[in-house]
Amino acid sequence: MKISGRNIIFHAPFCLLIAMLASCGERPSYRSIRGGVWNTTYSITYNSPLDLSDSVIAVMRQVEMSLSPFNDSSLISRVNRGENPVADTLLCRVFKVSQEVCRRSGGVFDPSVAPLVNLWGFGYRKSGVEPVQAMIDSVMPSVGITDCRIDSAGHIVRKTPSTELNFSAITKGYGCDLVGEMLRRNGCKDYMVEIGGEISLSGRNPRGSDWRIMIEAPVDNDSAVVRERMAVIERGGGGVATSGNYRNFKQTSSGRVWHTISTRTGRPAHTDLLSATVVAPDAMLADAYATACMAMSSDSARAMLSRVDGVEALFVTLDPADSTYVVSTTPGFPELKK
Repeated sequence: MKISGRNIIFHAPFCLLIAMLASCGERPSYRSIRGGVWNTTYSITYNSPLDLSDSVIAVMRQVEMSLSPFNDSSLISRVNRGENPVADTLLCRVFKVSQEVCRRSGGVFDPSVAPLVNLWGFGYRKSGVEPVQAMIDSVMPSVGITDCRIDSAGHIVRKTPSTELNFSAITKGYGCDLVGEMLRRNGCKDYMVEIGGEISLSGRNPRGSDWRIMIEAPVDNDSAVVRERMAVIERGGGGVATSGNYRNFKQTSSGRVWHTISTRTGRPAHTDLLSATVVAPDAMLADAYATACMAMSSDSARAMLSRVDGVEALFVTLDPADSTYVVSTTPGFPELKK
């Protein structure tokens, strides 16, 4: 590994993953909860004399019943079926933030791309066939979250009757934030909430210092993933999220395609970015902007984030000259530590 300014150059294939560094000598008041939710895992460490595990599960259940397109009974599933439920506070929140990020990203981040994601086999309903251009063209007119709205009665008015919304690119981060809000309501100011790699942080870790978040560099081979520590950042609050194309992909007749779908072409986005790790005031924004970055070039992503207060990123790109992986950061990204 060679370090030059704010660039780190790697000479081995890797992917990027966020995890909390294990802490030794934890104080007795710190508790840990681990489990599975939304087809992924979660890990929560918090400083409290109270066992809040039941409250954590209740928050996650609330998020699922509002925002999961995989649950037929959720509010968003009912909206997508053409029913007319009143949006709850969770759905209203992700809807409004998604519209904001959509505008700031020039339309790149757009949860109404859901039918295209489904068409390509990455969503909650799979077509079972490789889409042809006519199929893509038939779906494109339904895309456009900025053409949707919430009316005065609290109903979501979609762009077209066939418009569907999938907030999965923001839900895990928002779930982290909501668990954090619950912990704060119960008097807890020191916590780390991680769901599927997205993280919400507050206060101090069990050793009395800022939370240390490890950025890993797994070397992928055919049989296993060998994880190696790339760097560490320290944070006392806010959100951290990573989005990348190194795991969620599939093979098609034209080669490998990735799960990030371009709202402009209706096809999987192909850019120079391999992954983006974003820090933001909360995990929901970090999650949304990490996804947005993956649908554009690294230069465009850098330009976008330069206009957003409090949001910084670490980018992983491939140097075409010698096939090395290059990591660069925006000016305000936390200092990388060994």
